[in-house]
Amino acid sequence: MSLLNRTRTHLGILAIMAGLHTAAATERIFTYSYEPETMPQGALEFEQWVTLRTQRTQGGEVKKQNFNRWEIREELEYGVTDNYTVGFYLNAKAESFRDVSVTPHQDVSEFEFAGISLENRYMVLNPAEYPVGVTLYLEPTFTGSEAALEQKIILGQRHGDWKWALNLVHETEWEDNFHETVGEVEATFGLGRQLSPRWTVGLELRNHSEIPEYSEWESMALHLGPVVSYRQEKWWGTLTVMPQVWGKNFDGNPDDNRWLELEDHERVNIRLILGFNF
Repeated sequence: MSLLNRTRTHLGILAIMAGLHTAAATERIFTYSYEPETMPQGALEFEQWVTLRTQRTQGGEVKKQNFNRWEIREELEYGVTDNYTVGFYLNAKAESFRDVSVTPHQDVSEFEFAGISLENRYMVLNPAEYPVGVTLYLEPTFTGSEAALEQKIILGQRHGDWKWALNLVHETEWEDNFHETVGEVEATFGLGRQLSPRWTVGLELRNHSEIPEYSEWESMALHLGPVVSYRQEKWWGTLTVMPQVWGKNFDGNPDDNRWLELEDHERVNIRLILGFNF
């Protein structure tokens, strides 16, 4: 075989290996912001989500001290086609706080199954082929006595070692045995830089608002903080820590805080996602 043919062969093998690596790369470098890429057809992944939402001061008429809410999600994700990914979630949550609105103060601790969710992501524009990647997202959730429907427009792109993602989110929740309706509007943004083949670091921002019964804008909170991601061949992990940097309750000031919104939102949100490829 001539030197030219051997060179072409080696380049072809490298190209195939690079394509296989790209196809197998399903890790996320953000935890609140989805990236537009979907899983390759036939790929299967398990993800473990752990979210801590900590420190509120009010919940209706209940004044809360040392508030902590843990949200646990197990997801099995599958690439139906190269453009369409489906995910099945099992959800649970645990909440604890001290109720200081009663005397003597009462410690409250609750754990409950939070239903099942079915995530659907369809990539309309592949970021490898277009200036901006675009993916549509739909996720229904059902618990038996409550339900929710979440929609997202996911935008993003990579520029060398830098990558960004923007999510525009709307969700409707039917609570209290379907007697109450709450609308939620959210925008998240992530910016990350790959430091090495293993490590990526960056920042995430989340702006979340609640609109009970779609009648009036009740509250808004802005969270901002660092994100770090690590990956191996068969697994990856991503951690975000986001303190609340600004918040507003438009229905008076029930939490007695001028700069933060602590009735519907927490001082700090922390999320860890671990992914395992099969």
